[in-house]
Amino acid sequence: MARVLLTGARGFIGRHAVGELVEGGFEVHAVSAGQLDGLDERARWHRADLTDISAARALVTSVRPTHLLHLAWYVEHGSFWTSPENERWLTASLALFDAFDGERVVCAGTCAEYDWTTDARALDERHSPIGPQTPYGVAKDALRRAAEERLGPRAISFAHGRIFFLHGPDEHPDRLVPAAARALLAGEPARCTDGRQVRDFLHAADAARAFAALLASDVDGPVNIASGEGVSVAELVTWIGAALGRPELIDLGALPSRPGEPERLVAEVARLREEVGFTPRFGPREGVEETVSWWASREADRASRRAAP
Repeated sequence: MARVLLTGARGFIGRHAVGELVEGGFEVHAVSAGQLDGLDERARWHRADLTDISAARALVTSVRPTHLLHLAWYVEHGSFWTSPENERWLTASLALFDAFDGERVVCAGTCAEYDWTTDARALDERHSPIGPQTPYGVAKDALRRAAEERLGPRAISFAHGRIFFLHGPDEHPDRLVPAAARALLAGEPARCTDGRQVRDFLHAADAARAFAALLASDVDGPVNIASGEGVSVAELVTWIGAALGRPELIDLGALPSRPGEPERLVAEVARLREEVGFTPRFGPREGVEETVSWWASREADRASRRAAP
């Protein structure tokens, strides 16, 4: 049986990936830097700080994985774009790859590796220019380049999943979908920009399924992890308003747009669909409604606990 070491296993995507990998026939060894309680018991859990390079090497030696799905990174909302932690995680990730002696590595990249000033209708892995403009994007692109240089000569196959715009359970509450949903659930206006910018949104559970499928495939190189469908922010928040029965509280134009923000960031997903053989379980609107339902349930539970004697 193939044995996968999954990093970031308690993260936004990783928590969904555990079950997908188990169901895909992998023996899953899941890594977390936090407490190992209340977790999916189908996986074997390991507690480790992967930025401690000696500890990471010891973990790889102990587990002896045939596959590595590397999702762990510094993703603190509001700071990850520019944090010096990006450099630290680049160093740690490459040390992890150097220690790995199995068959295949797949890691998480980002759409921020692309040049966002391009006017392409869709960002394509083979033809769209690379031009990251943030330390986060620069570090992820450097990870891909270095991994290809280091793993290729060792006959280890490598794929790099460029993630676009995700939403789902346990997302940071200040991000777009949960912020709008929580405002409406509290009976308050969801204040937004004019919402004309178009983005490629995907449910986190579908992102996990895509990574699991990519790991099980023999597809190498960069692969967009996205829906391939462009949705305006205005349309997305309108869906949230409809799902919660409070469309009148969607306040488009209440906030200024960010200067220089790209008008359109949408993926070409031919590699994901045709080569990997993956299609999302949720359509764009269905995924948003699923996320909103989760937040509504969570807020109801919190209100119930506060009201309890």
